[in-house]
Amino acid sequence: MKNIVFIIAFKKDGQLKKEYQISIDSWKHFCKKYNAELLLMEEPVMDINDMHIIWQRYFLFDILDSNEINYNQILIVDADTIVHPNCPNFFEITDNKYCLVHDDGSYDWILRGMEHYKKHIFKNEWFDFWTYGNSGFQIVNKKHRSFFESMRNLYFENKETIQAIQSQYGIGTDQTPLNFMLRKHNIQLNLLPWKYNMTCMPKREIIGDDMLHTKMGYVMHFNGLPDKDKSVPYWMEKTYNYLYND
Repeated sequence: MKNIVFIIAFKKDGQLKKEYQISIDSWKHFCKKYNAELLLMEEPVMDINDMHIIWQRYFLFDILDSNEINYNQILIVDADTIVHPNCPNFFEITDNKYCLVHDDGSYDWILRGMEHYKKHIFKNEWFDFWTYGNSGFQIVNKKHRSFFESMRNLYFENKETIQAIQSQYGIGTDQTPLNFMLRKHNIQLNLLPWKYNMTCMPKREIIGDDMLHTKMGYVMHFNGLPDKDKSVPYWMEKTYNYLYND
């Protein structure tokens, strides 16, 4: 059974964003190197007005079943990432647990999200925000099938509240509920080092023309960039060409 790299590559108006294709191309190299299989989610499972496309990644195991794919472990990774050609096979360091990487990009954003979800959904539950993980890099396995069902149930049982929180407070989609739910269901968590999900690189002052970010880790996550629509495609193309084409 192969390990899987799963990416949501939803086409808007029939077009795939340039940066998504760059990300996919980089992960093709990783999959070839470590004999993994790349699986793209190109169409939503249901209307995105009813369920944000990011939330739909919790249909993962159903998608694998419907495609009759045998699997060992699965990486769910955002399409604004580039994997370094020298990245080790992180599937070998999971301890067969649910793997995330701590998100320390903006504790104001994280804590506001935790406070709103505590108030409206999780009713006075709380957890150590120093262990809060970014949902743009998740490694899971068969043990987590029922947990993914719980994530979907949480969404549908609290759909209007969750959509209101997302639209009114600008605190993301699934990430904060995921963190609450992992604790609620006592899921064994393995927090991998930041180099496996290098979020918010501008805050660390490592992304620039000297390409320092390509020397700091293995999975570069191009979130938290100013003027996102222009800067993300620019830096992803520049990074990919530097690592794979130069």
